Amino acid sequence: MMKKTIDLGGRELSLEIGKFAKQASGSAMVRYGDTMVLATVVASPEADDKKDYFPLQVEYREKISAAGKIPGGFLKREGRPSEKEVLTSRLIDRPIRPMFPENFRNETQIMVTVYSSDQENDGDVLGAMGASTALMISNIPFDGPIAEVRVGRNDGKFIVNPTFAQLATSDLDVIIAGTLTSIVMVEGEAKEISEADMLAALKFAQPFIKSLCDLQIQIRKEIGLPKMAVVQKPLKTDLIPVIEKHAAAGLREITHQVLKKEERSDRNGELIGSLLEALKTDAAFGAVAVKHSAVGESISPADFLVKHLKLVKEIVNDIEYREMREMILTEGKRLDGRGVKDVRPIACEVGLLPRTHGSALFQRGETQSLTTVTLGTKMDEQILDGLLPETTKRFMLHYNFPPFSVGEVGRLGFTGRREIGHGNLAERSLKNLLPAESDFPYTVRIVSDILESNGSSSMATVCAGSLSLMDAGVPLKKPVAGIAMGLVKEGNRVSILSDILGNEDFLGDMDFKVAGSADGISAFQMDIKIQGISFEIFERALEQAKAGRLHILGVMNQTLGAPKPNLSPYAPRLTTIKIPVEMIGAVIGPGGKVIRQIVKDTGAEINIEDDGTVVIASVTAEGSAAALAIINKIVEIPEVGKTYKGKVVRVMDFGAFVEFLPGKDGLVHISQLALGRIEKVTDAVNVGDAVDVKLVQKDDEGRYNLSIKVLLPGYDEATDPSKGISTRPPRRDGDRDRRGGGGGQRGGPRR
Repeated sequence: MMKKTIDLGGRELSLEIGKFAKQASGSAMVRYGDTMVLATVVASPEADDKKDYFPLQVEYREKISAAGKIPGGFLKREGRPSEKEVLTSRLIDRPIRPMFPENFRNETQIMVTVYSSDQENDGDVLGAMGASTALMISNIPFDGPIAEVRVGRNDGKFIVNPTFAQLATSDLDVIIAGTLTSIVMVEGEAKEISEADMLAALKFAQPFIKSLCDLQIQIRKEIGLPKMAVVQKPLKTDLIPVIEKHAAAGLREITHQVLKKEERSDRNGELIGSLLEALKTDAAFGAVAVKHSAVGESISPADFLVKHLKLVKEIVNDIEYREMREMILTEGKRLDGRGVKDVRPIACEVGLLPRTHGSALFQRGETQSLTTVTLGTKMDEQILDGLLPETTKRFMLHYNFPPFSVGEVGRLGFTGRREIGHGNLAERSLKNLLPAESDFPYTVRIVSDILESNGSSSMATVCAGSLSLMDAGVPLKKPVAGIAMGLVKEGNRVSILSDILGNEDFLGDMDFKVAGSADGISAFQMDIKIQGISFEIFERALEQAKAGRLHILGVMNQTLGAPKPNLSPYAPRLTTIKIPVEMIGAVIGPGGKVIRQIVKDTGAEINIEDDGTVVIASVTAEGSAAALAIINKIVEIPEVGKTYKGKVVRVMDFGAFVEFLPGKDGLVHISQLALGRIEKVTDAVNVGDAVDVKLVQKDDEGRYNLSIKVLLPGYDEATDPSKGISTRPPRRDGDRDRRGGGGGQRGGPRR
């Protein structure tokens, strides 16, 4: 067993190895504060030659018991991964994946589990550290180490791995992964920080990342296992010159043509078809087939081609990769004819879906997002179950990527990791520009459906989301736009691309997305396929992204540059009032009876907070006004001398009890029912009668005395000996018929 510790931001981080999960290829327990995360890695001993990709699976899971909780819901055990778990799995996967050898095809699984949570330190960055350490000491080939830290900023000072409490007041929340010398991944959000501040955050993180990498290298030297050999593909080496001879010139020609995505795909398909026919009769290809066939096996070139078709297409893709990159680096020309800094043509439209609360269509090149906004109430908030301190969420953005958007047939199932990741990035881009809940107490849901895609659909979602919010009348602080940047790097030759295409994403070295307003960055995400980039390249990409973002905002503002003044007529109207905390019970009523009746009578939705804040939601102004009037009456403090409309609720020999405010009764003495003398109370009123009454007295016991007589035509106060004041019979203890007192009786406030 081994335990290593390091000081990280004034707190101890420890790595414990050899105690847990000893049958895994590698394992490490990371502890920071009282948060403990176990990372394990296992790889199959044999490569899967049928796969033309690296079969890596990364799973991050949070045990609810880690925080001393029992899972909510019907099933009291952890089930499908939450969005937080999916997003963290991606945060671990993205910086680690480029560090494996290119030809490594052994199925590999990384599992990261939070076993203890101190509710101060998040387990996500610890999971990446643990996964890298486990890979370093295992027999799995890995060109690491990498390390991950979170950076926040309070009062202008950067903080490494801030606690949840510190993040609550931070204007920056960014996760940065890197190696000893460079950055490999960035993901985060900010409150409109500058490009210079973003770069400063990365530079602040690098020394901490380096120290964590140094620690892993030390551990590797002491207990690391010998690495397994990576199986090479001699067949590919022999095939490359043969396929080059038939395909290179054609691919170079297609690469230099300005084609739409579908047209380019068709041309590539035609070229591959011609290539396959040519190979069947090519003597050099026949020789390769004989060389790589089993001893004694007689196989025709055509059959050999069918058997290794995937490898042939892989080589064609490699040639296309080389030609596209060379064209960009030497000519500054891209597949669609643009220069490296040019943004594709943009078209925007808002309000095209009449019954949604807000809608927008954003088109950039061949990428199209149709986005809607729905406004809801407090009851529509998403309930969160996990280790984060937040338990509810009032802003949600959901991203959908149907297969028809890329002209394919696909099976519809659960929301994929990519959709969750893209939706989260777009959500982060917009959320810090939304109004505060106190100013706009709506729950907001955005849904982006990608109807057409050729790169940068998540940033199209940001643009469409901003437009649809303003179309819905949401008082967004500023419009927001996003742009995806790319990189082609060969040695010292570097080209940074603005607004990348799908092919440029696939064949390039970086996918760097930046979103924000005209005044600063609100969200960012960077993934690279090479082992790190320099700060100088990152700085250039940030400045080029800013220029592109401002250009896109300018086009968007021509369509809609500010929120519409009014909400959709189909959106709920929210009215917020504050009532005394001691009156909450009166509005709710016994078992919720009162509030349910208000909802039934008015059609409004009502939510009451513990501090007495009442939010009334109704699609109609009439329903909202009616509910507000009822609540105001319930919490109203009766005022002597004021006239009320009441209802007779009980008749006694000495008078009638009238409910003049919800939950508040008062006595109209028999002498106050009419101008003249009456023999019986029922000669003047009966139960259920609606009457106008005046509150003439509140006695020392909190009972209310009312009068009908003083409001009748012909009443003369000068000739009235009682002056509107009635004398009640004394109340006997336990006398429930005399309902004029407080203490839960009908004459005073009640809950």
